[in-house]
Amino acid sequence: MKKHSARVAPLSACNSPVLTLTKVEGEERPRDPPGPAEAQAPVGTDTGGRPSPRCWRCSQAQLKKIFWGVAVVLCVCSSWAGATQLAKLTFRKFDAPFTLTWFATNWNFLFFPLYYAGHACKSAEKQSVKQRYRECCRFFGDNGLTLKVFFTKAAPFGVLWTLTNYLYLHAIKKINTTDVSVLFCCNKAFVFLLSWIVLRDRFMGVRIVAAILAIAGIVMMTYADGFHSHSVIGIALVVGSASVSALYKVLFKLLLGSAKFGEAALFLSILGVFNILFITCIPVILYFTKVEYWSSFDDIPWGNLCGFSVLLLTFNIVLNFGIAVTYPTLMSLGIVLSVPVNAVVDRYTSKIVFNGVRVIAMVIIGLGFLLLLLPEEWDVWLMKLLTRLKVRKKEEAAEGGADLGSGPQNKGGRARPSFAR
Repeated sequence: MKKHSARVAPLSACNSPVLTLTKVEGEERPRDPPGPAEAQAPVGTDTGGRPSPRCWRCSQAQLKKIFWGVAVVLCVCSSWAGATQLAKLTFRKFDAPFTLTWFATNWNFLFFPLYYAGHACKSAEKQSVKQRYRECCRFFGDNGLTLKVFFTKAAPFGVLWTLTNYLYLHAIKKINTTDVSVLFCCNKAFVFLLSWIVLRDRFMGVRIVAAILAIAGIVMMTYADGFHSHSVIGIALVVGSASVSALYKVLFKLLLGSAKFGEAALFLSILGVFNILFITCIPVILYFTKVEYWSSFDDIPWGNLCGFSVLLLTFNIVLNFGIAVTYPTLMSLGIVLSVPVNAVVDRYTSKIVFNGVRVIAMVIIGLGFLLLLLPEEWDVWLMKLLTRLKVRKKEEAAEGGADLGSGPQNKGGRARPSFAR
């Protein structure tokens, strides 16, 4: 029997701006309809009324996935919030957002080596690095990774990646990290709108409502600071970052489709190589033109830069490959949960004012984000749930009536015989 591999679906991702623009999507198995004996027994029991071993095993597997999901959520939330706060702290000593973007993106090169190390430890079929590389290169076509493919299918995404990261980090300089993190959650709404227009994805009314909530939240967040110039510029930068990120995801699905774990790791490593080869000249130019200038290399906070890059790499790894151990929806929750974490940190480290308008805007954007996590068949599942509840109530009412009918009914104290067969 051939095994199905989980694939990376960048379109459905709700990712961090700086870290990842792709997300892993697992394949679900269709559930078999219950047989005659299963249909008459309660859920989770066999015909004798005892718990079914198969259902017990399923419950254990689901509990394990949920447990790993909680661990992944905590890891995503802490690494994302930590990276955002560390970037803000770094800019106090090192005011160079593009250089920080370039430095952190270089670490993407480690994706494929780390993936191969994990593959060599876990896989029963041992392959050399060259063999695994060639197999993953099939993602780019029959000819593999050629020079033409590199410049037509990898380089454009490298530019979009860098632009997204730079806009996000530059926004952190202008406004507080809470506003930046919550505004970037609108990225998922932009992905839906672009995929609906470009990819002709299924129209869903609830997601249109979520997109409207996201846009309303952006306007309210701008109003919260009174339309000051620095606030408007910062909000424009983070909204631009979210838009470019959404464009990245939609174009990825349009041009490349989906990828397996190894293919995704190779693609991200290629983005790191592109960054080293072709983006390195830009920080050099910015340094000599004194746009991003530092007096001495000894003044650079290398600890902050490396810590920021490690947190981003950790976030990328967990968000892209966490699907192997848990559900995609749980991983997405880690991003939105980082907003209150950033809010708590900002409350004690900066002069942020949580007025009513800002809080309402955060709640609206968060609600829109959660609505976008609903599966496409959520309405069908809801109707089935309501139908089951109605049937269960009718059965309970019928059982209650039968119990009353079988009890003593006449005044003489004699029980009426039951004719139920």
